[in-house]
Amino acid sequence: MRTWKIGELARRTGLTVRTLHHYDDIGLLSPSYRTGSGHRLYTADDVKRLQMIVSLRQLDLPLREIGEWLARPGTSAQSVLELHLARLRQRIDEQQALYRRLEAIAERLRTAEEVSAEDFLTTMEMIAMYDKYYTEEQRQQLAERARQLGPEAIRAVEAEWPQLIAKVRAEMEKGTDPASETMQALAKRWMELVQAFTGGDPGITQSLRTLYREEPAVRETTGLDSEIFGYVQRACAAAKS
Repeated sequence: MRTWKIGELARRTGLTVRTLHHYDDIGLLSPSYRTGSGHRLYTADDVKRLQMIVSLRQLDLPLREIGEWLARPGTSAQSVLELHLARLRQRIDEQQALYRRLEAIAERLRTAEEVSAEDFLTTMEMIAMYDKYYTEEQRQQLAERARQLGPEAIRAVEAEWPQLIAKVRAEMEKGTDPASETMQALAKRWMELVQAFTGGDPGITQSLRTLYREEPAVRETTGLDSEIFGYVQRACAAAKS
């Protein structure tokens, strides 16, 4: 029967001998055999259990919870690996979404004549705020939405937003009636762009509103504020009535 000494197991797995000693001390992973001189010998079943521990650690579970998880009836190496795979798929999706966001930002930076340190700081703030105001599930939905739209459509929407905001602000400053034909057309397009981003999900829509309400830097960067939001809302209400 094939067995592994603790040093060999540590070398093959990237864990330290001290870590394996600790797992043994707390009863998380005890070797099946010991030599006459007390050296630990690990079997294939021990290696399988260690794989389960490593996978669960990758899910950020504390050692105490890992022990409880492994003690549950029906827990198997396959079930733990499937859980690990699901989390990895989720993280890959999140990283791809982040890549697309940074790619879009990089494209905007490439077209600028000069990029200041403040521009970079604002970019990092926007990335952090995105993760702050949207749940993990919502970020996955937005990533899927981005895949559906494609990079060209996203760039077109990003280019249209500032123009639309400027038109709405101009009408607001002129005192145009929100129920007017001009504002009704602008409000309709406004809602179409919001729909393109949120996919009509009310939770994402609410997160978007919260972000703009609670982050002055976003309002300043985009030119959106409570006044212009209220104006558009009045136009939408007039359309419904």
